[in-house]
Amino acid sequence: MAFSSNSGGGAMADINVTPLVDVLLVLLIIFMVTAPIASYPIEVNLPQRSTVPPPLTEPPPPVRLRIDAAGQIYWNDSLYPLSTISNMMLMEVQKDPTNQPQLEIDTNEDADYGTLAKVLAAAKNADMKKIGFVQD
Repeated sequence: MAFSSNSGGGAMADINVTPLVDVLLVLLIIFMVTAPIASYPIEVNLPQRSTVPPPLTEPPPPVRLRIDAAGQIYWNDSLYPLSTISNMMLMEVQKDPTNQPQLEIDTNEDADYGTLAKVLAAAKNADMKKIGFVQD
């Protein structure tokens, strides 16, 4: 038999694991070297340190934007079409770009997600910085 114990006096066949361990260590080193190369940087705009404190200004009243189940958009409880919302957002930002009002978005749970996506795209295009979602 090819595999027998030493007590029988026959041939002993052991598997040599040294080449297997060498190959695994080489693969481990290759993966450790190539893993940082495969990562992609993500740009994050962090606030910079300033020695001058910002002036204390009263924030403007928030803008309440509500989307109902039918997809109608209410700007501070007044009904407006989606096409005018982006212009209204631009006007709010242009009043004072450094002290913008907070946009509080309240959506009905049955509202179409596409309408919300268009509102968020309009807010991004208007460069609104303070956007929040209202929870019930």
